Amino acid sequence: MKTTEDKILLSHGNGGRIMHELISDFFVKHFGNRILEQQGDSAILPVYAAALAAGPHSGSAGNNKQAARGKSGLPEIAFTTDSFVIDPIFFPGGDIGKLAVCGTVNDLSVSGAVPLYLSASFIIEEGFPMKDLETIVRSMASEAKKAGVLIVTGDTKVVNKGKCDKLFINTSGIGMIDNASRLDKKISSIKPGDLIIINGALGEHGMAVMNARESFNFKTPLKSDCACLNYLIRDVLDNSSSVKFMRDPTRGGVATVMNELAGMIHLGIELSEPDLPVGKGVMAMCELLGFDPLYIANEGKVVMVASEKEGSRIVEVMKKNKLGKQSAIIGRVVKDHPGKVVLNTETGGKRILASLSGDPLPRIC
Repeated sequence: MKTTEDKILLSHGNGGRIMHELISDFFVKHFGNRILEQQGDSAILPVYAAALAAGPHSGSAGNNKQAARGKSGLPEIAFTTDSFVIDPIFFPGGDIGKLAVCGTVNDLSVSGAVPLYLSASFIIEEGFPMKDLETIVRSMASEAKKAGVLIVTGDTKVVNKGKCDKLFINTSGIGMIDNASRLDKKISSIKPGDLIIINGALGEHGMAVMNARESFNFKTPLKSDCACLNYLIRDVLDNSSSVKFMRDPTRGGVATVMNELAGMIHLGIELSEPDLPVGKGVMAMCELLGFDPLYIANEGKVVMVASEKEGSRIVEVMKKNKLGKQSAIIGRVVKDHPGKVVLNTETGGKRILASLSGDPLPRIC
């Protein structure tokens, strides 16, 4: 067991090395099964799973097995769940409700699925203002409509004042995915020369939330990039079959996602600092507070790995969408330094981007 602490720390929720050790040492260890062990943003499930799980009580388990074999071309189900505990619950560019919908839609989308249905469960602190709750629920409804998904079930619990920080939301999502769009099967085809692509500027969500929380009052406006990316991602997948990996770089940012990927493929990754899209406001705040934009959370960004020959075409497709106007190729997969991520700096040097271990920005999603 790698986890040495005897109590949960904030860093156990930051998306970095310590959180992954917690997941491995407790949840995967005790819940372990072949689906969970894939540890993707969504679990990919066969459409007949529910029927098979019913077993002899269904009276037709054998028939369902046979039907599944005869219809192997049917789409599969992508299933994901997420919880949102952001502070503050209202921030420039969104609120906890919009964040909950976007986060779940994006987790389905980066798995190659078409999001269809969401659940929404609320844990509300006694005394929470009704008008704020309605604002958040309206926000969720509006974002779900934009994304073309339905919120079809949920739950509500109220706890005593002081037993919860205002409002926590849990959402789960279901989408459909066909074999051609399954990215979990394509990761093994990643090779040196493949390109790293992102659809826009880094760190906007994390810095906007931090600014709202601490009231730094920067003159340069900071606004969260919180957005549903399902239509942008579908445009890319409909126009190119060369995408091999996608992930939304939320907690831990782009650097953490790249470290996870490098570890999975046992190859190196090099990012180019001059090619990283970073807004002036984010850069100024990061320099003042000592943060690195590559480790800051995003809620409207997707990182892709695609073949070298298709990179420019994919960027062109993304730029046609309003959420991809700043799309850029920011790096590539290399043979050198397997398992490590290196930043080629503007001054011509190289810097290793290690996995995140501390938690510079807790409760940003």
